Amino acid sequence: MQASEAVARAAAAERVLPPSKRPRLASVRVSPGDYLAVICTLNFAVALLLRMEDDLAALILLGLTWLVIPALAYTDRVVFDGHTLARKGLFPLLLRILRGRALELQIEEIERVETMAVRTLRRGGRVRYRYRSEITGKGVTFIFASGGRSYRNMIRTLFPLVADDKLDARSRELRDYLIEPGALNLKVKLLQLASTDVLEGATADLLPNAKRRVRRQRAETGELSEVDPERAELLRRAANELRAAGRLRQSAEAFRRALLMTPRDGRLIYEFARFLRSQASAMSDGRLLSRARAGLRLAARRAGDDAQLLSRIGESFFEYGDLSQAARMFRRALESDPRAFRAELGLAEVALRNGKLAHVIHHYNAAARIASDEAQARFARCEADYYALLNDDDNYLAAELSRFGWLQQIQRARKISVRLTLASLLLLLVGVSLDDSLATVGWSLASVSILAWIIVAAGGRLLSHRRKAS
Repeated sequence: MQASEAVARAAAAERVLPPSKRPRLASVRVSPGDYLAVICTLNFAVALLLRMEDDLAALILLGLTWLVIPALAYTDRVVFDGHTLARKGLFPLLLRILRGRALELQIEEIERVETMAVRTLRRGGRVRYRYRSEITGKGVTFIFASGGRSYRNMIRTLFPLVADDKLDARSRELRDYLIEPGALNLKVKLLQLASTDVLEGATADLLPNAKRRVRRQRAETGELSEVDPERAELLRRAANELRAAGRLRQSAEAFRRALLMTPRDGRLIYEFARFLRSQASAMSDGRLLSRARAGLRLAARRAGDDAQLLSRIGESFFEYGDLSQAARMFRRALESDPRAFRAELGLAEVALRNGKLAHVIHHYNAAARIASDEAQARFARCEADYYALLNDDDNYLAAELSRFGWLQQIQRARKISVRLTLASLLLLLVGVSLDDSLATVGWSLASVSILAWIIVAAGGRLLSHRRKAS
């Protein structure tokens, strides 16, 4: 509802205002990780200058570090006005001057939206997730991370306007189920779900318990009540919203109640299987991971001819590394709907994992033919052309294999340089307290390791892009 109202306001504003005057519907700050890395590096340079007794240069560099970099980080934002996604701020302005074009992307030009989740903290039945969303199109990439209301507002405003086939599974879940904590607490209260403390240790065997209770209820009443499907839908939404918020024990209880009412709902079982995987990851429990796989197989049997659901189940099997099951789901989806775009993409990924470049090219070309808009077709054609070039040009294939090899070496070197930097800083601190010779060794090692980290980080960014055909 909020997203539709925002779009309506944007459409009305667009009829009255020129594009440059459209109001901001959502704005989220760019992740400050790169800025923090620059600040730390410059602070180390300041310390080196002080050690060399160049106080004036150190003072100037310190002032620039703590005045300019925070200003760049504070103003660097991703802004959405209902029609265009753009990066605004002082640093994007500098990039625009240097490159001659603005960092912006229209809604219809978006090719892919992918979201990653990182578990940052686990406490009892709650897990704190940090989400990182990446939006790509026409060679432009926007990356922003969760951290408050601005991220939730961006997700609710932007993601509903993007075609479903462009969103990965987690992005779809955030689009549908990421809500404000206050609204979620109210929903939990209305559904009378127990607190995390009460549910501690009470939801270990959800699916078997649900099946037994369903059989007992049917034996007593003959059939489920007429209001069960409606309440099951409310519980299903609450379960997914609780999972997105990291409240896994309450999510488990909501899934359990929903499964009691609609135990043969393929989409519900699929969502429950994804929940089990999240729980298995949070608890490091291999048994729950096996149950998640079993849940996916059950969801596949209950999916019927739902091509979209079959494609999503196939993607989950692919994430598990079960390529044969994933390919089977994608083929079933195409049999149900020959225009299942994500199923064709999935078959291309499976073929790539199996090393069959000809099949990869075929499936990407097929995806380009059935794409629903130009952005999807452009992405599929670019992938098909890239793998066709790999298949046909031995020199280009050798160059790309060399690039992949260098990337792997750079990743190893980056990890080593980080560890060496931490060890040298520790040695430096110990040396300052105990022995000047140790401090000198620490300064030398820290300087070399930080310089190596800068070089490998820059090299990694350069090598992350595919080579152009000669």
